[in-house]
Amino acid sequence: MAKGKKTSEKGNTEPDSKIEGGTKNVENTDIPELNFEEQIKELKDQNLRLYAEFENFRKRNARERLDLMSTASEKVIKAILPVVDDLDRALKNFPKESEERVGLDLIYAKLIGTLKIEGLNPMESPVGKPLDVETMEAITTIPAPSEDQKGKVIDEIERGYMLGSKIIRYAKVVVADITN
Repeated sequence: MAKGKKTSEKGNTEPDSKIEGGTKNVENTDIPELNFEEQIKELKDQNLRLYAEFENFRKRNARERLDLMSTASEKVIKAILPVVDDLDRALKNFPKESEERVGLDLIYAKLIGTLKIEGLNPMESPVGKPLDVETMEAITTIPAPSEDQKGKVIDEIERGYMLGSKIIRYAKVVVADITN
């Protein structure tokens, strides 16, 4: 048998057009052939990229799940905040030593404790600080009592709250007018 020729079962000779184990045409030189080391290197690189992409997806998914879990109760907590405000105002109108005040203090402490467990935290009082539009909402302005209080918060109408690291209610404040 001649080199480069293949004898078929019928005894005919054909040009050797197939590589053993594949269907690549030897005569077609348009497609560059990669040796096995380059193929292995390319496949390893492809595998590494797919693994990295999957890891990024997994981490992003876990992060989104944690964010969702931490803010899942946001709607309910926002609905309860006016009740907390009313309870806070009621506490300010009772004398400190009255029996009613003691009972309201217990209820208030229990409610605030439960909300803190869910991730709710009140913002610190902004009174005396400059207006910060990132955390406060100016409801109105009043003439500044003194020159050093211009542009600063004079009173807090409603306390601001954060759920985790997200602001769910901005503090509603009164600001000293800066135009005087």
